[in-house]
Amino acid sequence: MGQNMKMMRQLQEMQANMARVQEELGAKHVEGSAGGGAVRAVASGHQKLVSVTISPDAVDPADVELLQDLVLAAVNEALDASRELAARDLGQLTAGLGLPPGLL
Repeated sequence: MGQNMKMMRQLQEMQANMARVQEELGAKHVEGSAGGGAVRAVASGHQKLVSVTISPDAVDPADVELLQDLVLAAVNEALDASRELAARDLGQLTAGLGLPPGLL
């Protein structure tokens, strides 16, 4: 088998694996929280917010700004965790290829 055919087969396998990992990421969830767990946000491995849970104790009509800050912090933590999850899972797939990080 020629070198070009071998490279094409490897590329096709990598594309199939990438599609599989991307699909799996959509089914994985990560969580971020703030205020000692008073606000929790869940995101998928596709960096999509899935849910936000707010404890009744976190709701103070006299301090809505604090609640807003807690929601932002929890959502950002969940999205950061989602990006890390995707980078880890996709990085494992491309580790043996000798590609620079972030190329795929």
